[in-house]
Amino acid sequence: MLDKLEMFIALTRESHFGRAAQSLNISQPTLSAGIKQLEEQLGVQLVFRGSRFGGLTPEGQAALVWAQRIVGDTRQLRDEMRAKRHGLSGEIRLAVIPTALTWAAQLSSRFSERHPRVRFTILSRNSREILAMLESFEADAGISYLDNEPLGRVDTLPLYEEDYVLVCAQGSPLSARAKVAWGELDGVALALLTPDMQNRRIINQRLAENGAEPHTFIESNSIIALVSSVASGRCVTVLPNDIARFLAQGRGLSLVPLDGVGKGYRVGLVLPHRDPRTPVLEALHSEAARLEGPV
Repeated sequence: MLDKLEMFIALTRESHFGRAAQSLNISQPTLSAGIKQLEEQLGVQLVFRGSRFGGLTPEGQAALVWAQRIVGDTRQLRDEMRAKRHGLSGEIRLAVIPTALTWAAQLSSRFSERHPRVRFTILSRNSREILAMLESFEADAGISYLDNEPLGRVDTLPLYEEDYVLVCAQGSPLSARAKVAWGELDGVALALLTPDMQNRRIINQRLAENGAEPHTFIESNSIIALVSSVASGRCVTVLPNDIARFLAQGRGLSLVPLDGVGKGYRVGLVLPHRDPRTPVLEALHSEAARLEGPV
């Protein structure tokens, strides 16, 4: 039944039979047959069907909670037995907000030095997607904001606090300044992340607290696209200091501290609330605790 439950979870996640089948590397008829067999085994209809996926029935909504729990517990059992016999191995799917990708690279690199048989898949996602992926078992752990928007029932470990800088092309009017006030960005052409990103909502809030409104020259869900636009000299951007320094190297860009009203926001490791954790996730938590910076 486990494989049928995984099919059911995939179908719920994708809301499309074809995409769900593709995500599992099976044919669509195989997926459809598996869902039908699961319904027969449980004695209820799980999915509304028409010419396409029509959503979950009330019974399907209830079954989804159980399916996620059963699949999660089975994976945990498998990981624990593998660890007892062979040591830590397998894969960690780490979903990360774009501004924390350098920290994800540090964490995965240091973890791999201690546990070389564990491989990482690092996925860039916004904070809301990260929580959804943890809930649906699409990700094993995340790195996200901890205290700006509700997180739900998860375990967290602070890593650092974001400290923002203005990124501008060398030779631009603001590049020679010792610092720039947030309020001075009112009317300045900005390259910013898209509104679905929590970083963008934080930047908008910080600007508003200092009496400024964002004048967006370009929006993107890619920080690389933002930095490339700034290099053209037609706009500036605001980024956390850590990733700004990494991306600005060798690109003719200046980083100028920002001054004004507003607090920093903590970023940290986010894990599903499970007791006990799998051995791999317990080791990841321990490594993240060693990596923790000032917050």
